[in-house]
Amino acid sequence: MNLRLAAPITTWDEALPLGNGLKGALLWGEGGTLRISLDRGDLWDERPAPGNPLAGFTYARMARLVAARDNASIVAVADGSNAHDTPTKIPAGRIEIDLAPGQELTEFTLDLPTATAHLALGGNGAVQGFFCATEPVALLVITGAEPQGLRLLAPESVKKLGYAAPEPGHEGRTTWFVQPAVEGARYCVLAGTKRVGEETLVAATVTFSSADGDDVVGVARQRVNAALAAGYAELHAAHAAWWREFWAQSSVEVPDEQVMLHYQLVQYFYGAASRRGAPPIPLQGVWTADAGELPPWKGDYHHDLNTQMTYMAYQASGRFDAGLSFLEFMHGLLPAFRKYAREFLETPGAAVPAVMSLAGQQLGGWAQYSLSPVHGAWVGHLYYLHWRHTRDETFLRDMAYPWCREIGEALRALLKPNADGALVMPVSASPEAWNRDMRSWVKPNSNYDIMCLRMFFLGNAEMAAQLGEEIAAKEWAQLAEGLGPYHVNAQRMLKISADEDLTFSHRHFATIMGIYPFNLLHVEGSATDREIITASVHDLDRLGVLEWVGFSYTWMAALRARINEPESALWYLKAYLRACILRNGFHVNGDQTKTGFTSLEYRPFTMEGNFLAGAAVHEMLLQSWATQPGSGEWGPIRVFPAMPWAWHDASFTDLVAEGGHKVSARRENNATTWLRITAGATGELRIRDNFDGRPPQWNRADGKKEGDDFIFVVAAGDVIEAVLPKPATWPPSPPAPPAPADHWDGDVPLAPKDPGVRMSNDRG
Repeated sequence: MNLRLAAPITTWDEALPLGNGLKGALLWGEGGTLRISLDRGDLWDERPAPGNPLAGFTYARMARLVAARDNASIVAVADGSNAHDTPTKIPAGRIEIDLAPGQELTEFTLDLPTATAHLALGGNGAVQGFFCATEPVALLVITGAEPQGLRLLAPESVKKLGYAAPEPGHEGRTTWFVQPAVEGARYCVLAGTKRVGEETLVAATVTFSSADGDDVVGVARQRVNAALAAGYAELHAAHAAWWREFWAQSSVEVPDEQVMLHYQLVQYFYGAASRRGAPPIPLQGVWTADAGELPPWKGDYHHDLNTQMTYMAYQASGRFDAGLSFLEFMHGLLPAFRKYAREFLETPGAAVPAVMSLAGQQLGGWAQYSLSPVHGAWVGHLYYLHWRHTRDETFLRDMAYPWCREIGEALRALLKPNADGALVMPVSASPEAWNRDMRSWVKPNSNYDIMCLRMFFLGNAEMAAQLGEEIAAKEWAQLAEGLGPYHVNAQRMLKISADEDLTFSHRHFATIMGIYPFNLLHVEGSATDREIITASVHDLDRLGVLEWVGFSYTWMAALRARINEPESALWYLKAYLRACILRNGFHVNGDQTKTGFTSLEYRPFTMEGNFLAGAAVHEMLLQSWATQPGSGEWGPIRVFPAMPWAWHDASFTDLVAEGGHKVSARRENNATTWLRITAGATGELRIRDNFDGRPPQWNRADGKKEGDDFIFVVAAGDVIEAVLPKPATWPPSPPAPPAPADHWDGDVPLAPKDPGVRMSNDRG
């Protein structure tokens, strides 16, 4: 569980990432210079674009322009709003430390169990550091000779925003700058040092007037002085204790060092970048770009897949506080979402801007996606999943259902029957097909719209029924049914819309959302469902990967595990790990090997690809989805449902299944040999028999077998345990999975074929 990087690290996006949810730091440098890039999650410039082009622009007007095929007018408004530098996330600044003569950085190590950086120095000395989990400060201890100097650098990027020059300050061993922002806001970066024996202690913090009051320097000095007085050891003990509790929530062990390190890193990102009471993870978490430029895509909250996929890996790992960071944040924005529904959609209820600032402000961009209210339904699915995994009735009653009900009210007001009687939106698109061209406005509804809306309405029906609101439950279920069938062609492939087949490689799997992350179509369904799944998913292999990005690979890995194709799941996961991450694990969208994994070779850092990798591992180890979403049923617990052949031995502890059950299991010689389930609620517990005919020896004699499932009636806290015989040998290896048509065999890249239709990845 150590991330080791050889020096030098000459760019911020390959740095060691530290964080405490609200604040983050990146450690990098070369020679005798150590750089620490600082960030804070609530540092935003919320000024709208000049003239606020979206003010007064309505969904109804957009629908009229689409009907008139006047896409240019839509682009002028939506893209015109997004083209300006604000609103945007902004970085805090940088600390640079000149080490003592003879000390040079040779290796950077991140100890994940304690979230502590260890920097090796040539000659005498070393550096250790952490961003404290319990106090709002970062600390370093430098052993050996005292550093030659320490300086603070304000970010160059804020000059593009018209900010005044920073106001520097220095007193004794403390130095700072105050950066004036807008509307009287100010933030301060402050660092102080203390020499004790052969050690130099460095403490640093970032304060912001919007959260810490006007005296940003005074508050920063108080925090840094308190940290220096307490000392490194005292604060690190509390910090390490927090992280011990974090890691104790669950664990995973698979026999692949590369996958294991990345899985642990993804879990670490939750602890470092997503904390209740702090802003949730936007595109770059708490590690905004430190390259003299404003962050890619403004570092915003993208809701056409990014936030949803970022928060898809916490449920099974049981790290629910990390998820609540996002859910509570979105719940707190309901007043802004109600205003957006009232002014833009002209409906009751609430709506989520699909490209959003910290304050919930619509940022514009490609209107087909940035102005679509359907993405809010996908966000709502996260509330449903959180409740399904926790069985928290208070959360359901006070937050999940009320939030989803308001989003549903706005969507319901927009849906109208078409000539066939199906409920459709006024306009429709499929992210991010044909980018922002006129062709991207497809005949309502796209399959993406149908799948997101159906899953959302079914979830609302189930939550309403659980709360005893039977009339509302029936109405939500009727809305789900009223959306009509999915669009499928003669070859049983899911289409973009009624009029458009998917005929090109594409990064966003909008056409197959019903398979994953939803379970509207699944391998335990009808023969027709299975035909659709096989035809649709395997046609994506034929279309190839040239227009994919990194998150496409991890999304496909999770999906292939969900449909019981474990060899393909591992293949796509390993392709991502080979091509689409930097050496510190950051997902950077493009192919960094430049060998044809995608035609896109750029490196903008966004985090959703990382978290999808974690979700893919969970899908291999444990699945618990219900076969009839919205019905109120609890699906069977499927232990090791999609394990690659090469993972002969594996185990996990306290992963969480839907129903709130904690599951632990061990696998030896490609077979489950032990499992334990601690029931999360009273009722019926179903365990899928995928044990290859080996009879489990249960710790209770009152279970029964019904079809493919073992069934126990349990009370919350009951433990169901079984042991199974270990096979003497491994089974024969399966055939290699098929490769995409335009890529490689095994590990040998092939020359890419003509990609045909080419798609930009500029998401507005």
